[in-house]
Amino acid sequence: MNHPILAAASDIRSLLKGVAGANPTFMSTTDKAAALRELVAAEAQLVELRLRVLADAGDLADATGAKDAAGWLAHQTRTRFADARADLALACALDRERPVLASGMRDGSVTLAQAHVIRRALDALPQAVDADTVTRAEAHLVACAGEFGPKELGRIGRRVLDVVAPEIAEAAEAARLADLETAAAERTRMTMRRQGDGTTRISALVPDAVATRLATYLQAFANPRAQCSDAPKDEAEQTADPFTRLPHPRRMGEAFARFLETADPTRIPIHGGDATTVIVTIPLASLRAELATADLIGAGLVPGDDLTGDRITASEARRLACTAKILPAVLGGTGLPVDLGRAKRLFTPTQRKALLIRDRTCRAEGCDTPGTWCDAHHLDPWHNNGPTDLDNGILLCPHHHHRAHDTGYRTDRLPSGDLRFHRRT
Repeated sequence: MNHPILAAASDIRSLLKGVAGANPTFMSTTDKAAALRELVAAEAQLVELRLRVLADAGDLADATGAKDAAGWLAHQTRTRFADARADLALACALDRERPVLASGMRDGSVTLAQAHVIRRALDALPQAVDADTVTRAEAHLVACAGEFGPKELGRIGRRVLDVVAPEIAEAAEAARLADLETAAAERTRMTMRRQGDGTTRISALVPDAVATRLATYLQAFANPRAQCSDAPKDEAEQTADPFTRLPHPRRMGEAFARFLETADPTRIPIHGGDATTVIVTIPLASLRAELATADLIGAGLVPGDDLTGDRITASEARRLACTAKILPAVLGGTGLPVDLGRAKRLFTPTQRKALLIRDRTCRAEGCDTPGTWCDAHHLDPWHNNGPTDLDNGILLCPHHHHRAHDTGYRTDRLPSGDLRFHRRT
């Protein structure tokens, strides 16, 4: 008699063959939505079952001479070795350490991508964190998986101690960041190599804060909504940037060249260089504390921010304050004037910075376009006497800004403050 797992796998394949010729064209939108949700949940359950078998497949590797179960899987199923290794690591974690996460996948509420993020977040917790706190962090992240995608879960995971163990979170995070900053300084590198075809390959490994500063410089040149200095200032008169249709790597490469061309050599160096404005948000008490953290605005500018984020130690923030034009946004303070009423139609640079601190990204539901690439939008239209202030402003990427003004869509304000768009029927 076949093992129940093998029998279930056979039954699943038989069921799928039964709908192989089914055409979803004539499904209603309601049925399509329900089918997609059910299929994603079923896929998570099937993946959990596969990982359960993989975690116990060490004897299979021994029997075939493979290095491990991941090596056997990659070879026999023609999958990427890196993917198989990641799945094996997750499978072992689910089997030995993460029962709550395994249960979430088993009932279809946690997808494979979410599970990988949650495992990495839990593995990244400081070793000094006790087992009970780790268990509570696991339960919290699994619960969040019902509402947030992998990228958002990564951000929540970096701050999970703030929720489950706030009494140790600040010191633990500061110690972890101090170690990372020390290691980053030791690993910092930059190389240039002629390619022989008229180009030079530049490769660099720098601390996250340095990469964020460079990306902040470059996005001013590469932003597809950026205008020439002599372009009209009124929103209605703005024209599209000629680089909009270029691939992002090409835009950033040209932006790097333009940045170097426009740098003022008479001002380099001036006490380490005249750096761009850096926005750091930090509580006043944390700024004065020895072990504390701060947020560096700029998440999303560099690919991979969902893995590391833009947090720095308070000591690094204090150092930046000595060497860069820093704009401190001390939480709970009143350092930024944000309500200028109807004196202007366009949001001022100060208001734009305040919106960036508050919103971080486009506020359309499900959109993660960085705030530095977004437009400031009036919730209550300016032409209907809506004020140009923070309460009436929100950041929207160009796509969703156009949609907000499209009469073919209805806009709902969610409890979180995000906007949800519906096509009018």
